[in-house]
Amino acid sequence: MTSQVSSPAEQADSADQRGQTATGAEPPAGAKEVRRLDRVIIRFAGDSGDGMQLTGDRFTSETASFGNDLSTLPNFPAEIRAPAGTLPGVSSFQLHFADHDILTPGDAPNVLVAMNPAALKANLGDVPHGAEIIVNTDEFTKRPMAKVGYETNPLEDGSLAAYNVHPVPLTTLTIEALKDFGLSRKEAERSKNMFALGLLSWMYHRPTESTESFLRRKFAKKPQIAEANVAAFRAGWNFGETTEDFAVSYEVAPATAAFPPGTYRNISGNLALSYGLIAAAHQADLPLYLGSYPITPASDILHELSKHKNFGVRTFQAEDEIAGIGAALGAAFGGALAVTTTSGPGVALKSETIGLAVSLELPLLIVDIQRGGPSTGLPTKTEQADLLQAMYGRNGEAPVPIVAPRTPADCFDAALDAARIALTYRTPVFLLSDGYLANGSEPWRVPETDELPDLRVQFASGPNHELADGTEVFWPYKRDPHTLARPWAVPGTPGLEHRIGGIEKQDGTGNISYDPANHDFMVRTRQAKTDGIEVPDVEVDDPSGTATTLVLGWGSTYGPITAAVRRVRAEGGSVAQAHLRHLNPFPGNLGAVLGRYEKVVVPEMNLGQLATLLRAKYLIDIRSHTQVSGMPFKAEQLATVLKEAIHHG
Repeated sequence: MTSQVSSPAEQADSADQRGQTATGAEPPAGAKEVRRLDRVIIRFAGDSGDGMQLTGDRFTSETASFGNDLSTLPNFPAEIRAPAGTLPGVSSFQLHFADHDILTPGDAPNVLVAMNPAALKANLGDVPHGAEIIVNTDEFTKRPMAKVGYETNPLEDGSLAAYNVHPVPLTTLTIEALKDFGLSRKEAERSKNMFALGLLSWMYHRPTESTESFLRRKFAKKPQIAEANVAAFRAGWNFGETTEDFAVSYEVAPATAAFPPGTYRNISGNLALSYGLIAAAHQADLPLYLGSYPITPASDILHELSKHKNFGVRTFQAEDEIAGIGAALGAAFGGALAVTTTSGPGVALKSETIGLAVSLELPLLIVDIQRGGPSTGLPTKTEQADLLQAMYGRNGEAPVPIVAPRTPADCFDAALDAARIALTYRTPVFLLSDGYLANGSEPWRVPETDELPDLRVQFASGPNHELADGTEVFWPYKRDPHTLARPWAVPGTPGLEHRIGGIEKQDGTGNISYDPANHDFMVRTRQAKTDGIEVPDVEVDDPSGTATTLVLGWGSTYGPITAAVRRVRAEGGSVAQAHLRHLNPFPGNLGAVLGRYEKVVVPEMNLGQLATLLRAKYLIDIRSHTQVSGMPFKAEQLATVLKEAIHHG
């Protein structure tokens, strides 16, 4: 039996999350059936100590090496270590992989691996009827079930009748597989996530060599633990092969048509951003300096950049957020490509120094990996609620350009773009990522070096102004007539001594000035410099040319919006789509684009911050659709919103 297979655009992220199946010839006697799927969504869920993130990462690596397109959604507990077996302590990792181009981690899992009652209860609401649920039955005892409110055992009371449940005693099987390793029961139990990974790797025909090599590297100093984990992984694979409960395995072919030729690797947003910063410094022929203070979800950038001293990277873990950006600004003054990384709470602490950077007109990248707020908020959850803070969160008129990546892989290009603006226009630049992009991953084509932009800058090398008496002097605020950028003078260059500081400067000389007219001029000049930054026009995807509704997004909403647009079009609807990378200044053609459509829908993971900016600047009606749950949009949810906007005005 062969099912109807739709085009890639219609397949990807379609409303039916189960995927199309195609069964080949009858399997030989005694062999298990193998079914072909075009895509699968798997969610691993368990206690925060059960290794779900590691399990998900390894399955993702296997899937990436196999050649599938993929998108991931790690979901961490907000507490550092919530009580074991409780709902707040559930950690999950969702992976969507396919034989075609996909854009999101998927709305609902086809397979849920639940390591305990809390994991089942916390995630069951997302699981569609008919989906597979693999449950660790060893954890379904009276106390763990009572801890999350189960009065009866859901594996026995019929409440899961709508699902295809596979009860597996994961803990018992793992301990049995490792009985010859001389480990304590507690030590052996820790490998149950590898047993589950082995089982899922068998179910979906994932490669295994890389995981075994990874485990031996990870536990190189504890070879007995390494071999125990490998044994648990193999035991899980063999269990799938031999047990009668798993009568079918599945194949998802590589997504060969989805990728242009090139060298690919799986990459997370924070890793892509780190590589982008290193590439930008190399292309600018400048040392890279990071002044940072650890904060979730930005800390991985500090961790990664600290590994790359061989590329001229210097990292400084400061005692607080203020010291981190102060050191970075000092490095910018000294001639480095300077970066500070943080999340929203850290931006609040850095705001005075960002204002100083605006006044000094020095290149500085402020990387804000947004998370749920306000205050310290939801450290492990995602949000887009720092846009207005980035736009206006400083005293006085202190304009700062804003760049926002759209996907994990796009964080690489966005970092290069932010560096281009900072270096060309001598200004601090906000780079607004978020937790969804930072921790999520997707395939990334490694660019050739000749594809990267030339970011080299010329430092001031001598006097640039002649006084009335013929004396040649250096004026630190004499501007390039095209970019309005001031010269960048490295301290210690003979003849380029100049004043600098936070008090208002006199135009040209940089001397302290309290003159009202000069202050007015300097404020307007800094604003004009930001307004004049060259950014590409926004591109509109409107294949029919007849759409009356435009959906406009920014940042990480790109994947869910695009998936929703595909669904609407697959059902015969007509909708246009555009996505903003540059939020300050806006693209020059944005006003004309917005004016072409009767209805403009703007989905955001905040209470309508971009919508507010658009209404104010372009004086048009914006239909704002917002969500602040700490989780990304679901494609089906946005598709419903778009269909209502199209059909009901």
